[in-house]
Amino acid sequence: MIMSNMMQRLSCYTVTFATFLVLWGAMDTVQAQNQRIGYIDSEYILQQIPEYEGVEQRLQQLSQNWRDEINELDREIEELEEEFEAREILFTPEVRQERRQEIDNKKRDRQRYVENRFGPEGDYFRQQRELLRPIQRQIVEATSIVAERDGYDFVFDRSGDYVFFYARRQWNISVDVLLELGIQIDEEDIRR
Repeated sequence: MIMSNMMQRLSCYTVTFATFLVLWGAMDTVQAQNQRIGYIDSEYILQQIPEYEGVEQRLQQLSQNWRDEINELDREIEELEEEFEAREILFTPEVRQERRQEIDNKKRDRQRYVENRFGPEGDYFRQQRELLRPIQRQIVEATSIVAERDGYDFVFDRSGDYVFFYARRQWNISVDVLLELGIQIDEEDIRR
């Protein structure tokens, strides 16, 4: 009898808990259905902002200057290697070792230069972050204004790490963000 009572209580608790979980899940579903999700295409927005072209040009100029310097280092290394190969038999073992060391040092200097300019923490990416920061701040602020004004719960960036494989065009608020930034768009671009 005692066991039967305990089983009935346990069963009652289980049913109550299961009912709670079902109701909680249903409330979550209702809340999820009421959420508005929007997305922007930050690459598209950047392409429409006039200042971005100047940033791109400046980065390309810096990059080209550094590539020219790398090409010069490559030529110097090539000349050292050609000279070494042409005169190697004339060198003493000590001079041969010195020349090889000189070539190896030049190659390391070139690699260090490339890393300092184009590596993950290099000058190129540091300049890019610095030059793009004001534009990105404008986009984030405009996106926040549009999202709050139009009642969006979430806005994702299609161009970033969170890529959508499907998204309805009606939720693309990129044009609204551009308009908030004061950038007028052609009718053809709005249909995009």
